[in-house]
Amino acid sequence: MDYARLGSSGLKVSRIALGCMSFGHMAGEPDAWALDEAAAEPLFRQAVELGITFWDTANMYWAGSSEALVGKAIRKYTRREDVVLATKVFFKMHDGPGGSGLSRKAIFEQIDASLARLGTDYVDLYQIHRFDPETPVEETMEALHDVVRAGKARYIGASSMWAWQFAKMQHVAEANGWTRFISMQDQYNLMQREEEREMFGLLADQGVGSLPWSPLAKGRLARPWGERTARSENDPMGARYDVDRDRPIVESVARIAESRGVPMAQIALAWVLGKPVVTAPIVGPTRPHHLPDAAAAVEIELADDEIAAMEEFYTPRLPTAFS
Repeated sequence: MDYARLGSSGLKVSRIALGCMSFGHMAGEPDAWALDEAAAEPLFRQAVELGITFWDTANMYWAGSSEALVGKAIRKYTRREDVVLATKVFFKMHDGPGGSGLSRKAIFEQIDASLARLGTDYVDLYQIHRFDPETPVEETMEALHDVVRAGKARYIGASSMWAWQFAKMQHVAEANGWTRFISMQDQYNLMQREEEREMFGLLADQGVGSLPWSPLAKGRLARPWGERTARSENDPMGARYDVDRDRPIVESVARIAESRGVPMAQIALAWVLGKPVVTAPIVGPTRPHHLPDAAAAVEIELADDEIAAMEEFYTPRLPTAFS
C-alpha cells in the first residue's frame, strides 16, 4: 500500500480508504447489502493486512451501528494510533434541535455521540456530510474549530457541495483564524465527472485533497453491463447509474481490463487514483476480493490511450448528491 499526505496537510493516509457504509444494521429496514458484525470482521482484518489505514464512516450510516462496528474492529484488530479515523455529521439522527444539521448545538452533540459509539476520545478527520443552508457558515466553522481546539478532532473536511459553498466556508475560516478544511469527499468516477469543472480546480488552489466516494459507481464499473448484485437491487443511489448513455464507458473499462488480464475494478480505480487532486478513493467492500482489487489498483499506471478510451464517451450531467 502507498501512502500520501491529505492535501497540503501533514496527515498521511493510505491511498485507498476503507468505506464503512457497508457495515451495520438498522432494525425494521431492509439492508440486504450491508454486512453485520460477523460478516464484516474478515474485511476489517483484510484492511489491516493490506495496510489500509484510512477508515471512513458517518454517524448516520445504519443509525450509528457502522460507527459502533468500526470502533469495535479497531480495538480487536489493530491499534487506535495506527488508524486514521474519519466520520461525518449532518443528516438526521433524531428529532430535536441537536439531531441534524450543522448548528453549534448539533455539531457538539453529534461529535460526542460519535465518539461514544466509536469508543475513542478523538477522530482524525471530522467531516460535514453536506452543506447546511439553514445555519450561518460562521456558526458552523467556529463550532468545528472549537471541536478541534477541544481535542475531539485533529482535522476537518467537507463532502458533496457546490464549489462556491465550499469556497465560502473556507474563506470564513481563514478570515477568522479558524480551522480550515483539508479534504473534500466528493462523488467522482468515470460516470460522474462534474467535479472536474470547478471543484477540482478549487481544491488544487486551496491545497485540499479529494476523497472520492462511489469511485466504482456503486459497482457499475466493476462488472459487465447489465450484471446485477444485491446492493444494486437495494441501494437507491446505485439506480442512478442505470443509464444507457453510460454503457460505452463500462464497456471500455471491460475491454482494457481484459487486455491487461485484471478485474475491471482495478482499471476504474486506477483512473480515479491518477487524478492529481485525488488522495484516496473510498472503497466500501462487501466481498473478499474488493479490497485486494483496490490495493492492486494503486500499482497500475494507465497509458494515455487507455485513459482517452475510457473518457471519450462521457456526457455532462447534473450532480446527484448535493441534497
